[in-house]
Amino acid sequence: MAQQKMTAKQRAAHVEAAKRREEAEAKRRARQARNKKIFTIAVCVILVLALGIPTVAIMAMGGAGVA
Repeated sequence: MAQQKMTAKQRAAHVEAAKRREEAEAKRRARQARNKKIFTIAVCVILVLALGIPTVAIMAMGGAGVA
């Protein structure tokens, strides 16, 4: 099990590649979090419309006659 020693140039390249992978992962996580927030807002808007429109329609037709 003889391990080769890394030269300074190889070590620097290895560290640089690790930094690039780390930055790419951070960007991916940020993008994923942003998409999750957008999806949550879209679902909330759809629910508000799905529950609000029929209620307004029933009130407009006079279905809420009990006061």
